[in-house]
Amino acid sequence: MARISGVDLPKNKKVLFGLQYIFGIGRTLSAEILLRAEVNPDKKVADLTDEEIAKIRSVITS
Repeated sequence: MARISGVDLPKNKKVLFGLQYIFGIGRTLSAEILLRAEVNPDKKVADLTDEEIAKIRSVITS
């Protein structure tokens, strides 16, 4: 399970929707984050690599 910004993302959801569990991130912002992190939005949270999670964290904090 990926933990980003203090939130455990649901592992059975696509990353695009999983990021929306973080306060302040909606669908549009989630799509923008994934575009900048170069992560496929259709990928399941459970299938994310540590490198992809680090990229997403980096984009969110910048």
